[in-house]
Amino acid sequence: MKNINVFTDPNYNEPNKRLCISIVENILAHHSMYNYDINIIFTSDTHVSDLKKQFFSTDQWTDVIAFPLNSENKNTIEGEIYISIPTAKENADLFNQHYNKELTRLIVHGTLHLIGHEDNTIEKKKEMVKKEDFFLKNIVWRKLFE
Repeated sequence: MKNINVFTDPNYNEPNKRLCISIVENILAHHSMYNYDINIIFTSDTHVSDLKKQFFSTDQWTDVIAFPLNSENKNTIEGEIYISIPTAKENADLFNQHYNKELTRLIVHGTLHLIGHEDNTIEKKKEMVKKEDFFLKNIVWRKLFE
C-alpha cells in the first residue's frame, strides 16, 4: 500500500499536490518506510484548533497536528496531517521565512511525527528542527505554489 492524498479547504489556494506527495514519500523512503496511507489536509485555524481541543484537551492555535492511526503495525504508516494555512502564514512572517518554506516545514514536521519522532521536550524540539532542516535542504519548496 502506497497512498498519499492531499486535501485543501476550498477557501484557500491549493498547493502543488505532486510536490506535497513527493516530500512525504522522500521522508518515508529515508526511514525505509514503504507501506503507507497518509492524508495531508490544509485547512483553517478553527478546524485545527477544534481538533487540538478535542484530541489533546488544549485550547490553543497550532500550525500542524499529526494523527498516527496505526499503533500496532510498525511496518506501515497510516495517519493524517492537518496544517493550518493562516497560522503557517503568520509564522512565516513571525520567523521571517518564505511562506512556501514554512508550509513545507510543516509537511516535514507532520510526517516526522507520523514516523514516531517527538518534540515534547526542549532537547527533542532541537532534534526535530535539525531533522526538518535536513529534509528542507533537498526540497524545491519554492514550487509549492506555482
